[in-house]
Amino acid sequence: MSGPEAHEGFEQFVASRRAALLRSAYLMTGDLHDADDLVQVTLVKAVGAWDRIADRPEPYVRRILAREATNRWRRRRWRELPTADLPDSAASTGRDPDDVDLLDRALATLSPRQRAVVVLRYYDDLTERDTADALGISVGTVKSHARDALTRLRALVPEAAASLTP
Repeated sequence: MSGPEAHEGFEQFVASRRAALLRSAYLMTGDLHDADDLVQVTLVKAVGAWDRIADRPEPYVRRILAREATNRWRRRRWRELPTADLPDSAASTGRDPDDVDLLDRALATLSPRQRAVVVLRYYDDLTERDTADALGISVGTVKSHARDALTRLRALVPEAAASLTP
């Protein structure tokens, strides 16, 4: 498929899946602006391969999204400087700091790969096999990352432990 049909097919995919991709990207990055950028980069990469993936684009796009999220974290990690002193005023995120969801903050403590596994498995409801394929890892690695991530989340958010069952 090429030409106008391919262009239309890509536009339909973006229209139907952009919100879900943005949600996943937000859960992987913890920042709405980073998530939006991540989805844009992902879609730019996907459109270049659209002729090959048009019949089943979701796994390919999810793989790009997860890998880009991990790569962005790796590139930024050396630039972040932890500090014990908080700034005088909170950065404007569009959300009241008191309303920040505890589970979102707990997700932010996971490694990028663990976070990607949790998002793909439990938020996006992918199978272990599909998650492994999206991340380019084995099913056993998906299982161990999910187990370790859920253990950590249960410890950080004990009141949500009942909802953190696979």
